[in-house]
Amino acid sequence: MWLDRAATALLLLVGAVNLLPGLVAFAPSRIATAYGVRVDGPGSADLTVLLRHRAVLLGLVGLALLCAAFVPSLRAVAVTAGAVSMGSFLLFAYSTPGLGGATMRVARIDVAALALLAVAAVLTWREGS
Repeated sequence: MWLDRAATALLLLVGAVNLLPGLVAFAPSRIATAYGVRVDGPGSADLTVLLRHRAVLLGLVGLALLCAAFVPSLRAVAVTAGAVSMGSFLLFAYSTPGLGGATMRVARIDVAALALLAVAAVLTWREGS
């Protein structure tokens, strides 16, 4: 029973970490704060759309993790989606030299969230076995 509660708490936490950046989709003025990149000036409309779309996708992953916290049958799919999302970002971030401090802050948060997600996955697996 405690394994399930711990997994639920971890999924809620990691879900929130993924859901919060989703707010950028509705508040594009927060992009510079969140990612440390300028989105004003010539050619910035493309970057703004791409980052807002990224925010929607992160929001969906976060929502899936929040739902999986309460619906155990969704956990495998949600954990996989979260791991692929955060893992691919980390792969891109740590293989790209010269990234700004804000982007590296996001990467450090994702490292911690991915570790928590892995613990949640193990707890879920142990609860089911």
